[in-house]
Amino acid sequence: MNVTVEVGDWEHECCGPAIERNDVVDLGCLRWRDADGRVRLIETHHDSPVETRVRGRVVDILVLAEDGSSTPVLRVPSGVALRGFDDEDDGHLETPWSGELVDERNRCFLVTVKS
Repeated sequence: MNVTVEVGDWEHECCGPAIERNDVVDLGCLRWRDADGRVRLIETHHDSPVETRVRGRVVDILVLAEDGSSTPVLRVPSGVALRGFDDEDDGHLETPWSGELVDERNRCFLVTVKS
């Protein structure tokens, strides 16, 4: 079964780890119910209580644009890299198949995990 988790925003930029396609992950998540009743899973690793865990292999990663469109990327850089403070990782985004750079300023990602 595939489960999609939202990763990003201040929570990830603070101290989130890098996540790559094919990584095995164990993500603590909050459940958020939208006004239309849809439940979203949002990764958390701070003071919020974990409501569910998503464990498995990462099979897809998308970066979301401000206009709602999405682009496949190879990885979610660590929060430190996204903020420009990692000497070994410049925090760039690239497509998984061609290595082409993705110029997206938004730092919200959808990580699909096969559990």
